[in-house]
Amino acid sequence: MTEETEIPADIKEMSFEAALQELESIVEKLDSGNVDLDQSINIYTRGAQLKSHCEQKLRAAQERVDKIVNQNGSLGTQPANVE
Repeated sequence: MTEETEIPADIKEMSFEAALQELESIVEKLDSGNVDLDQSINIYTRGAQLKSHCEQKLRAAQERVDKIVNQNGSLGTQPANVE
């Protein structure tokens, strides 16, 4: 997904774990094949939003870890490529 996905407010408020759990539920629904086309498109869109939110949360967490390690200077690290 190369375009920026607008993330709704309810997703922005979710923890990483809650967003991941909902994303897993969406994947299960889509994999089941028991969802009509319109609903599939809607839940796929929400899944893309959840994925984007999770990626943002992971990037933020990695930045915090890198900052802590760099401030302490006791451990060497290279920024992770989380994309």
